[in-house]
Amino acid sequence: MEAGILVKVEGEKTDPRYGRAPADRPIEEHIRKGVVNVDKPSGPTSHQVSAWVKDILHIGKTGHSGTLDPNVTGVLPVALDDGTKVIQGLLLSGKQYVGLMKLHADTTNSQVKKAFSLFHGEIYQKPPLKSAVKRELRTRTIYSLRYIEREGDYVLFAVDCEAGTYIRKLCHDLGLILGVGAHMQELRRTRAGPYTEESIVTLHDLKDAYEKYRETKDETDLRRRIMPLESAADELPKIWVKDSAVSAICHGARLAAPGVVKLTDNIKPKDTAAIFTLKGELVAIAETLQDAKTIRGEKKGEVAAPNRVIMHPDTYPKQWTTSESL
Repeated sequence: MEAGILVKVEGEKTDPRYGRAPADRPIEEHIRKGVVNVDKPSGPTSHQVSAWVKDILHIGKTGHSGTLDPNVTGVLPVALDDGTKVIQGLLLSGKQYVGLMKLHADTTNSQVKKAFSLFHGEIYQKPPLKSAVKRELRTRTIYSLRYIEREGDYVLFAVDCEAGTYIRKLCHDLGLILGVGAHMQELRRTRAGPYTEESIVTLHDLKDAYEKYRETKDETDLRRRIMPLESAADELPKIWVKDSAVSAICHGARLAAPGVVKLTDNIKPKDTAAIFTLKGELVAIAETLQDAKTIRGEKKGEVAAPNRVIMHPDTYPKQWTTSESL
């Protein structure tokens, strides 16, 4: 269910001289503060795809969210230049996949479906031998595991899971439960956090859009294929702040209650929330210290502690001293 908005300060305005709404950024800034939701092809590594995006757009750096094995396809959000600051948050976002599992011997459909039903909620996993992390037993949450169809020894399924879940290991474990053995044959990621197949872009389309822009200065296609970095926070609870609070937050200060203008009603203590300007610019990712209704009613005191500053500190003017509250 979509979160509602609680207004704390009525009629607060933002100064047009500072900052800029994401939709109003010039194309160069739009690229620099952007994210491309790449449709990763089978073959190259996620790192290679990220490097190709950097070369296509002629920018300084890129970073991707959540490594996909070379033979796995699908959603791979690649952040551009300043947008790389949001990557760490995306690495913890939930993921969805559609996969094809091959059974090593015959078994009934009812047995397969029963095995699937056992893998819901918290499960134990040890990363496979070929993995980038230490092979220690750990828990991961499966939000849903859905049987789609079967043809012979091949089972098509969909899974919605916590970040860091190994689908290859999940297929192996399903085979053990069934007693016939199984392995992952094919896999496609269909969602990574807020990014889905609806906004996916192929490398060829990105290249064509960039070359069109260079040759004709028509930025329409390129702008459409690059989303603002703010899109990475679409699924997070949100707090919008006064212009006067922005600089202090960018310099590492905690957000105080007088700086809050409005917020989503789904905030709980210790949530990861996004702090925005009134123009819709992402200022920081923070840990909330109170729930939404308490924050709305507070007159003083700290309400959120930034743990990742996104905005450049000089974007908004300093309107604070070390002795005063926001």
